[in-house]
Amino acid sequence: MSKTVLITGSSRGLGAEISRTFAKDGFQVVINYYHSQEKAEELVAEIGQDRAMAIQADVRNRAEVDQMVQQAVAKFGSLDTVVNNALINFKFDPVAQKLFKDLTWDSYQEQIDGTLKGAFNVTQSALPQMMAQKAGQVVNIGTNLFQNPVVAYHEYTTAKAAMIGFTRNLAVELGEFGINVNMVSGGLLQTTDASAVTTPEVFDYIKQTTPLRKVTEPSDVAKAVLFLGSDQGRGLTAQNVTVDGGLTMN
Repeated sequence: MSKTVLITGSSRGLGAEISRTFAKDGFQVVINYYHSQEKAEELVAEIGQDRAMAIQADVRNRAEVDQMVQQAVAKFGSLDTVVNNALINFKFDPVAQKLFKDLTWDSYQEQIDGTLKGAFNVTQSALPQMMAQKAGQVVNIGTNLFQNPVVAYHEYTTAKAAMIGFTRNLAVELGEFGINVNMVSGGLLQTTDASAVTTPEVFDYIKQTTPLRKVTEPSDVAKAVLFLGSDQGRGLTAQNVTVDGGLTMN
């Protein structure tokens, strides 16, 4: 029987690449979107109507998340992997990024809600199904920017850093139920919608200071997510796997 993966924020960018990667590995794919219905439906058509479905839900809204999980299980019969990838209202724009002295707490709260609250809602909603199956994988999407802030994206990196604690605590608690919880932290990706406004100078700096002399691409991160979100990664939990060509070294 095919396994099912739910990927939040997966109608475009990194999420769409993760969806394609899981689909190629035989997974049934639930594509979650917030605004981008057209792109989500195009991705379903690309993967195949029988193996993919698109569901609109704001991950910050628990009622919408619960309904999404119920729809996914109703269609595919299981929910084996959750990838918490959603990114709410953020662009990697080094020119427009505000300095700390000019930020308000609301900017932090927006990212915390989109990242941490979103992952909380989706993971907690999926848990009953995974616990009943006595198996499951949760993969949280982080960033290497809290280890190496090439640009001080204060509110974004702070929210992503909180995901480390979220990941490790869940891993400790859920391991006895056969549920693995890990995190994949990519470098600044070339190129997604969120990084489309990143200046060439920033990408060039990353390229020159990275051992592999390349900027990380969405496909690089997607392959690591598939590893941790499939049976191949069953021996790993509570880990933060950094995919950035060696720019940061753990």
